[in-house]
Amino acid sequence: MKKQRRASRLKKRMREVMASTNPLVSVIIPFFNAPFLKEAIESILSQSFTDFELLLVDNASTDQSVQVGKSYASHPKVWLLEESRQGVVFAMNTGIQAARGQYIARMDADDISLPDRLKWQVDKLQSDSSLGVVSGLVEYVGEESNEGFIHYVDWLNSIQTNADIYLNQFVEFPMANPSKMFRKSVFDEYGMYREGDFPEDYEFFLRLQSHGVRMEKVTQPVLKWRDSSTRLTRTDPRYSQDAFFRIKAKYLTCWLQKKNPHHPNIFIWGAGRLSRRRSDYLLSEGINVLSYIDLKKSKKTIHFSELPDPGSCFVVSYVANRGAREEIRSFLNERGFKEGIDYILAS
Repeated sequence: MKKQRRASRLKKRMREVMASTNPLVSVIIPFFNAPFLKEAIESILSQSFTDFELLLVDNASTDQSVQVGKSYASHPKVWLLEESRQGVVFAMNTGIQAARGQYIARMDADDISLPDRLKWQVDKLQSDSSLGVVSGLVEYVGEESNEGFIHYVDWLNSIQTNADIYLNQFVEFPMANPSKMFRKSVFDEYGMYREGDFPEDYEFFLRLQSHGVRMEKVTQPVLKWRDSSTRLTRTDPRYSQDAFFRIKAKYLTCWLQKKNPHHPNIFIWGAGRLSRRRSDYLLSEGINVLSYIDLKKSKKTIHFSELPDPGSCFVVSYVANRGAREEIRSFLNERGFKEGIDYILAS
C-alpha cells in the first residue's frame, strides 16, 4: 500500500510539473467509438520527440474506447477531455482551446504516427518560420481492393512543395488531414474549424490557402493512414463528393475573382454530365461559362484545338478521369498556358 501511495504521489507530482511548463507540441486525438485508439495513443507516446502533450477528446463514445482513454489519463503527458456535442469539429475545437503547445499536431484515433513524425515536423517548422502548416507522406493501411483510395494516396504523396499544394488545392485535398502539424498562431489568426454541410478539414485548408498560409510536407512517411468502410469520411454526407465540390466552388470563385483577369468569364474543360453538374456550383456563384471544351465539337462545346490563345481566356478543368488531368495539363502547357495564371485544375 505504501508503494502504491508513493507511486500515486509521484504521478501527481509529475503532472504538476508538466502543467507548470508548456510543451512545444500539443497532439490532439478526438475519438468516438474508436477500436484502434490504444494503437494511436501508443504511437504518440513512443515518439522520438518528447516535448509534447497528448490531448484525448472523448466525443461522447459509448464503447470500450472510453475505458481506453481513462486508462491513460494518469500518464503525465496525457490529458483526457470530454466534448458532448457530437462531431469532429466540436471535439477538435475543444482540443485546440485546451492546447498549450506552440504547435498543434492533428491525428485520428484509427491511425498510427510513425516514430519520428513529431521530430521531423517540428524540425521543418523551426527551420522555416514562413511555414504555417507541415504535413508528410502517408502509408495506406486498408483493403487492397480499394484502388480508388490507393490511387488517391499515391497522388497525395506526390504533392509535397508549397507551390504544388497551392496549384492542386482545387483538384483534391492534397494533404492527409491527420498527418498535419500547425502553428497554433494559425488558429488564433484565421479561426477554428467551422460546422456546416461541408468537410470541415477541407474548408479549413481552403480558408488558409485563401489567406496565403504556406504549407509543405516532410519527404518521409509520418503516418499509417487506415481506411475502412466505417470511416467518418465514408459515412457522413458532409464528406460526400457533392459536399466537396460545393465548398470548393465557393473558394474557387473567390480565387478566380483575384486571379482571373477575365473574371467572371471562363472556359470549362469537361462537357460530360459529371463535369457539368460540378461546374454548376460555379455558375451558382456568379461565374460565367463562355463555352465548354470537349474532345468533340457540338452546338454547346468547342473542340480543344479551337481554344483561344493564352492571355485571352481562362480555363478551369473539371475532367477527373484518371490520366486525363495530366494530359490536359501537358496540352495547355505546350500551348503556352501557365498554370495558376491562365488555367487551374479543379477535379
